[in-house]
Amino acid sequence: MIVEKLRESRETLDIKQKDIAKLFSVHFTTVSGWENGNDTIPLARLIIYANHFNFSLDYLYGLTKHNIAYDKIVVNLENIAKNLKALRKANNMTQREVCKRLNIADSSYSDYETGKRLISTTTLFALTTIYKPFSVDAIFDRHKLK
Repeated sequence: MIVEKLRESRETLDIKQKDIAKLFSVHFTTVSGWENGNDTIPLARLIIYANHFNFSLDYLYGLTKHNIAYDKIVVNLENIAKNLKALRKANNMTQREVCKRLNIADSSYSDYETGKRLISTTTLFALTTIYKPFSVDAIFDRHKLK
């Protein structure tokens, strides 16, 4: 879903892939790869994109149909870890169950829940399929602008 929303959001802004490439200092073929699904945009870059163009992560992940204005995303690994753990517990799952459902190593997910690493774009997307309700923006403690 990120593939479609990335392209759709860029086209809504009426900007070219080369403009996004310039923002990230990458070749436009990299952006093309993100938009056609050959590559996955790293979460850190998706956050920069969301902050720069004022998109909600829920919109970019396809969780909402309309963009909602939020404050800027601040990556705080400790808060993200706390929120991931709380969400897992609210869904009555163990880390092992989550890892099995996501088909990832226990140590990888443990790193996310202990704040050692930023969760990957694809793992975060996979969590949207197993946790209900789910908000990517909530994971980052984003608040709607008034």
